[in-house]
Amino acid sequence: MITETLPAEKREPRRLDEGTIRNLGLIGVLVLLVIIGIITRPELYSDPAWVRNNILVILQQASAIGVVTVGMTFVIIGGGIDLSVGAIIALAGVWCTTVATQSFGAAGMIFTALMVGIGVGLVNGLLIAYGKLVPFIATLAMLVAARGLAAQISDKQTQISTNETINAIATTRIFGIPLLVYILAAVAAAGWVLLNRTTFGRRTVAIGGNEEAARLAGINVKRQTVLLYVLSGLCCGIAAIMLTSQATSAQAGMANLYELDAIAAAIIGGTLLSGGRGTIVGAVFGVLVFSTITNLFAINNLETEVQNMVKGGIIVAAVLIQQFRYQSLTQLFKK
Repeated sequence: MITETLPAEKREPRRLDEGTIRNLGLIGVLVLLVIIGIITRPELYSDPAWVRNNILVILQQASAIGVVTVGMTFVIIGGGIDLSVGAIIALAGVWCTTVATQSFGAAGMIFTALMVGIGVGLVNGLLIAYGKLVPFIATLAMLVAARGLAAQISDKQTQISTNETINAIATTRIFGIPLLVYILAAVAAAGWVLLNRTTFGRRTVAIGGNEEAARLAGINVKRQTVLLYVLSGLCCGIAAIMLTSQATSAQAGMANLYELDAIAAAIIGGTLLSGGRGTIVGAVFGVLVFSTITNLFAINNLETEVQNMVKGGIIVAAVLIQQFRYQSLTQLFKK
C-alpha cells in the first residue's frame, strides 16, 4: 500500500484552539498588568523579596474567590447562574462560628460549613429543576434569604473564631506557599478533571448547549441541574472556611459581591453566559486577572470606585469578544 506524503510546505499548519488562544491572551493581560506596576511603582518592583511576597499576596487573595468561581463555572456551563454564592458563604461562615458549633472543634466547623453550603445549593437546585423557577429569580431570592438568616443567627454581630486549627489555615505555609493557594489548586484540579474527564462534565456541557437535545439523549436534566447547584454550594462552603480563617471571624456581610466577581472571572475566562462552553483553567486565569488589578490599584493608592469601573469595562469587553468570537474577528479583518 502506497501512501502519499505531502511536502512540509503544503501541510496545513496546526492551529491553536480558541480556549488556548484565550488563555494565552489572559496571560498577556497579566504580563501587561505587571509592566504597568513596574512603570508606576519601580521602587517596589526593584526589590526581589517584595515581588515574591506580592505574588503570594495576590495568590492568597485569589484563593477563596477562585474556589467559588470553579463552582460558578460549572453552573454557567450548565446553562444556569448563581447569584447567591456570597450569601451562602456568609451563612456557612456564621453558622460554623457559633459557640455551639465551635464546641465540636475544627472538624465540626468544617463539616457544618460544607453541609450548609451543600444544603443551600440543594434548595437552589430543587427550586430551579423541579420548581421550574428561573435561575436568576431563585438564586436572587436565596441571596436575600441567606443573608437574612445569617444576620439573624449572628444577631448582626461579628462572630470570632477561637479555634486555632481553623485560624491557622490562613497562616500556614508549605514550602513557602500559603496553604490557601494549595486548596485553590486542589479544587481547580478536581474541577478540571470533573469537567473534562467524566460523564458529569460531558452532561453539564450537553445540557448547557441544548437542554432539549440532552433530554432526548437520555440525560436526566433535572438531576444534573440539582447536582450543579449542590457543587456550587460545596465550593461556597469551602470558601467560607477559607475566609473565616483569614479574618478569624465571620459576619452576615462577608463575601459581599462575590457573586459578581465569580461571574466576571468565569466570563473573561471564556465561559459562555448562554451555557455549553467554558474552561476551569480560563476561569482561574480570570480570577488572577482581577486579583492582580486589585493589587495594582492598592499599591498605587487608587480608589475602589475606579477599580470597579475598570472591572466593568473588562466584563463588557469579554462579552463583546464572546459575541464576535475569534473566527468572526478574523474574517472581519480579512475583508
